[in-house]
Amino acid sequence: MKLNKKKHSPWHWLPTLYFAEGLPYIVVTSVACFMYKRLGLSNADATFYTAWLMLPWVIKPFWSPFVDLLKTKRWWIISMQFIIGAVFGAVAFIIPTTFFLQATLALFWIMAFASATHDIAADGFYMLGLDDSQQSFFVGIRNTFYRFSTIAGEGLLVMLMGYFFRQTNNIKLAWSITFFIAAAIFLSLFVYHRFILPQPSSDKKSEHITANNILKEFLLTFVSFFQKKNIVVALLFILFYRFSEAMLVTISPLFIVDNQSVGGLGLDDIQVGMYKTVGIIGLLFGGIVGGIAASHKGLKFWLLPMALSITLPHLVYVYFAYFQPDNYYLLCSLGAFEQFGYGFGFTAYMLYLIYFAKGLHKTAHYAICTGFMALSMFFPKLIVGKLQEYLGYEHFFVFIMICSITTWAIIPFLKIDKNFGKKEIA
Repeated sequence: MKLNKKKHSPWHWLPTLYFAEGLPYIVVTSVACFMYKRLGLSNADATFYTAWLMLPWVIKPFWSPFVDLLKTKRWWIISMQFIIGAVFGAVAFIIPTTFFLQATLALFWIMAFASATHDIAADGFYMLGLDDSQQSFFVGIRNTFYRFSTIAGEGLLVMLMGYFFRQTNNIKLAWSITFFIAAAIFLSLFVYHRFILPQPSSDKKSEHITANNILKEFLLTFVSFFQKKNIVVALLFILFYRFSEAMLVTISPLFIVDNQSVGGLGLDDIQVGMYKTVGIIGLLFGGIVGGIAASHKGLKFWLLPMALSITLPHLVYVYFAYFQPDNYYLLCSLGAFEQFGYGFGFTAYMLYLIYFAKGLHKTAHYAICTGFMALSMFFPKLIVGKLQEYLGYEHFFVFIMICSITTWAIIPFLKIDKNFGKKEIA
């Protein structure tokens, strides 16, 4: 069957492309942990096993050059979407079995590598499928639809599972049906993009570059990254700016679903889905406000306020743990406030990655920065479950507040142009 050669507006494919980029990431890194918790694993086991699923995003820069070398970006996007959709369906089949843990972890590994590869191809395709003015116009649109995929994953899918659990009283069956729905959604995206994605003339596999040459070029680029000025301070910032947030975002979904008798909030699955949805909306607005603020005063001016914004709202969970309020509207409101602070504070982090990657090889250097960004989430997730079980929820959230010092301590040592991020540059 011949593909439609008609040139489609970016509005026809870009929102769905970035929705497809975000959904498997949020399922692998967040929903999977919540699923294992609901299927009977301890906090320590659920967080430890799913932490390793972050690894493909950590090492993504190492195979990104070969996505350029082999096939086209469009081919990679379509192929990875088919694989991800098939894996969603396979997970749905496996969940009701007695060996679900080992099998679903293996499938989530496949999904993680496919999703990380899809990220590489989609971000590259964004630059090939749009001209410079369109890239500037659609950058906010793509981020918004990426966030919508987070709402769909952490919010709607979890609420769907809660609804099916209420109907069947069978937690494995409820998760299985939910993943079948996710598979149907993703395979629909695969079919849609198969026909709608444009075919830019510049999107072609390399004919004159060999694997040996591209590997040599990548090694030179990688070495040049570590020769940048203030590299040690920059890496400390990238690794520790989100240290306390990385622990909080891992444990908070488990905390809100745990029974009050063990220190949690005792929300049911539908309440959890709505709580996460409201929180993500707060996160989205926080990011929008952060971007507007940074465009007026620049990154350097807002760096400390944003660092405080991403950490001080963690006090919400200290309050939750000590007082266990049962007013659901209060819980959602405070949860959204905490996420608004995260979105506002995260703006500084992303702007700094862009700032530090500036110069020769900025695209490759930015990819390396995002690898370290994934690493900053990987190590805390490995240990946080065991740490929480040892400390208990009350002391754990106090400990997170203490760890906020790592976010603040590095800021005085950062060297940033005072004009970077202002409207004329942003």
